[in-house]
Amino acid sequence: MAIGDLTAVPSTDTHYVDVGAYDVPGYGSVYLVDAERPAVIDPGLGTNVDLVIDALDDLGIDDLAYVLTTHVHLDHAGGAGLLLEEFPEATVLTHEIGVRHLIDPSRLVAGTKAAVGDQWQYYVDPEPVPDDRIEALADGDAVDLGDRVVDVIHAPGHAPHQVVFHDRDDDVLFSGDAGGIRPGGTGDLFPTSPPVNFDLETCLDDAATIAERNPGRICFGHFGDAAFSPELMDEYAETLSAWVERVREKRAELDDDEAVVEYFAETADPIAPWGARKTRAEYRLNARGVLGYLDQRGE
Repeated sequence: MAIGDLTAVPSTDTHYVDVGAYDVPGYGSVYLVDAERPAVIDPGLGTNVDLVIDALDDLGIDDLAYVLTTHVHLDHAGGAGLLLEEFPEATVLTHEIGVRHLIDPSRLVAGTKAAVGDQWQYYVDPEPVPDDRIEALADGDAVDLGDRVVDVIHAPGHAPHQVVFHDRDDDVLFSGDAGGIRPGGTGDLFPTSPPVNFDLETCLDDAATIAERNPGRICFGHFGDAAFSPELMDEYAETLSAWVERVREKRAELDDDEAVVEYFAETADPIAPWGARKTRAEYRLNARGVLGYLDQRGE
């Protein structure tokens, strides 16, 4: 799959487009639900919002009802305000904790710059979402798309403002970052543990929540869809726990957090299809998140 490609999720009314996040394929997937009230789920960085608009046009969707965000990290929600400019009837739906950050994204931008460092070059400044065009979601809510209902499930391990969405009719679950990262074309699960809110125990709870839902298919924020079984979340729980333990052991060995971060960045095998640059950046970000988690635990 290449940047700009539009792919159908099998046996559903959902498609996704590779928006070329961070200038690599197989990282940023934006989901388009061709419902009676059409929705975009996780509009991405906003850098290539034209690819989302073109994909909607290809599907014959010219009146967007909703922009749903699993959480407000800018690689998932940064394009929300830009889409609202193109679709004046659309409303953003996000967890209640994240609403203020999309209305005034200044703190979100500052935090992202601090976390991602030189990766900021791949972002655009997000457009503020007008406060009359955003609505808050909470755990247990349901979003009515006319011919289907999407359940809202709080999943705060990756970030306190994260939810996952379960389309009951097509039996598809949109996991955001709660189910891990599955680079396009690999079939392998990788951890996601960025600063500043990563919490291992709550992430494991989120994986268990997804397993209990047991959807027919799972749609990863990074990247694309896959057939689901509960064992997939068992695999992610093991992968994430092992990753945290690796960072814990390397910190004890090196006793220098920057050395720990660089160790994992420089020794990481390049992940296809991202290549070495994005792989190193991903490991730096995730190592810093685990170190922050260990600090909070006094380790």
